[in-house]
Amino acid sequence: MRRRFRRKPKKKVQVPQMRANDRIFADPVVLIDHNGEHVGEIGLTEARAMAESVGLDLVEVSPKAQPPVCKILDYGKFQYAQAKQYKQNKSQQKVVSTKGVRIGLRTDTHDLTFKKRQAEKFLAKGNKVKVEIILRGREKAHQDLAKENITHFLETLEVPFRTEEDIKRFPGGFNTIIAPE
Repeated sequence: MRRRFRRKPKKKVQVPQMRANDRIFADPVVLIDHNGEHVGEIGLTEARAMAESVGLDLVEVSPKAQPPVCKILDYGKFQYAQAKQYKQNKSQQKVVSTKGVRIGLRTDTHDLTFKKRQAEKFLAKGNKVKVEIILRGREKAHQDLAKENITHFLETLEVPFRTEEDIKRFPGGFNTIIAPE
């Protein structure tokens, strides 16, 4: 029998929930009316009555303030605008990932130029690059050559970069992390 795969449902944007109308319990509140004007510090029942008379909701905008700040507005539109702003902020965040370039002790010049171009492409895109050299078998006796190979590789790069981690030893060889300037 053939198994059908279901598509995972999209996650809804989790925006911090604000208290509104009957869920507000703090009794004097600083009120901002539907026009954006500062009304001042008034009682909670009076603020609810003002919101009801206009046909809008009383929303607690800043609950940690003393006294809490409440605003008269349409709660549905407010939630929609907040979710949209949160989504836009999240999409504008730049995610930097670390790409890897692995060279060997006996890697030939053409292969090194290919790896060099690859590393330069990663740096140009704004990613960090982890350059590692793997030592196998008897190559482990030539650790000084491995360090020289990595430094020579870094010197041949034409894109400006800064080293985030110096050349350090790990069980299989050496590595370093470079980032674009």
